[in-house]
Amino acid sequence: MRAVLLADTHIADGRGRALDDRVLAAAAKADVILHAGDVTGPGLLRTLEDLAPVHAVLGNNDVALRGVLPDELHLDLDGLAVTLVHDTGARAGRPARMARRYPAADLVVFGHSHMPEDVAGLDGPRVFNPGSPTQRRRALVHTFGVLEVAGGRIRDLRHVELP
Repeated sequence: MRAVLLADTHIADGRGRALDDRVLAAAAKADVILHAGDVTGPGLLRTLEDLAPVHAVLGNNDVALRGVLPDELHLDLDGLAVTLVHDTGARAGRPARMARRYPAADLVVFGHSHMPEDVAGLDGPRVFNPGSPTQRRRALVHTFGVLEVAGGRIRDLRHVELP
């Protein structure tokens, strides 16, 4: 199973920003798309749903999606327990905090900071932020994530840079 991981796209309906064609091409080849919040408008969700099934959570800027998206999701991707959430709090102590908060998760995908991050927890889930494909803020480049799962195990999990 192949998943495209997105967060912090901040694409409001009727505004000029759009996803890079490379993100859309990757999404079209995915079995599923996971969006860790700050989608900002339902139009992007419809665009993504035309490419692959979408699971998304509510971000702090998703005012138009309140009552539509949940705060967190727990998914089974080919036997891999994945938790999708927007804000995981401060960077310091995040792996241990995620292990306490989501003890059944193998992988926690989150957003909010716009900073790509990939941390393997010693006694807990791997914690992954795909970054943002549209607003890099303090990150060096725009990014998104690709996850490949087989038999309940992560075969590949990586950031894709959009220079």
